[in-house]
Amino acid sequence: MTIPEIIAHRGASRERPENTLAAFRRAVELGADAAELDVHRTADGVLVVAHDPVLPGLGAIAERTASEVTAHFVRGEPVPTLEAVFAEVGDRLRLYVELKGQGTVPGAVAAIRSGPAAGRALDARAAVHCFDHRLVAEARSLAPDVPRGVLEASYAVDSCAAARTVDARDLWRHRDFVDAALVRAAHAEGRRVVAWTVNDAALMRRMADWGVDAICTDDVALARATLAP
Repeated sequence: MTIPEIIAHRGASRERPENTLAAFRRAVELGADAAELDVHRTADGVLVVAHDPVLPGLGAIAERTASEVTAHFVRGEPVPTLEAVFAEVGDRLRLYVELKGQGTVPGAVAAIRSGPAAGRALDARAAVHCFDHRLVAEARSLAPDVPRGVLEASYAVDSCAAARTVDARDLWRHRDFVDAALVRAAHAEGRRVVAWTVNDAALMRRMADWGVDAICTDDVALARATLAP
């Protein structure tokens, strides 16, 4: 059994409000190897960390300034900027940045290349991924040295076709569409498989047996206990 990388889905989202500094700090405490997060661009061009484009009680992120968004609280925690997350945990966790919408690529690349983890190799520091593969292509054009991933929730006839198109290192695949054959196909091309979102111990062990490279989970404590060497 291989030991997959443990990625905290939106931080330690089982224990703290998702996509907040508190969630990312808790992911470090629980022993996560990495964290996944989502970014949107504000009206004044700042990337903030939130899953949805609209914040309850505030409105559309794209129509608000960064100062307005970061003053907004979600379940008692303020919405952070991407730069703030890197400053907080970027030297202790690899950060996987999911791009949410047009205009997010330049800011994501800038954050990855700066901050406290700037001395680490890029592939150890962070990566970007997205359901909109056009944004992944934009990232390839703007910053070919930043690792990329394609998000998919289906099983294509050619499992690596989308990744091959944008030269993506990572195949982010929903857990229901991951199997040993997919892992073999990805590894044959030198790519990685990231399964999301996996919160069941038996499935974690099965995926480790298949050789899945990383597991994105809401339950970091369970993953660490299940996948301990």
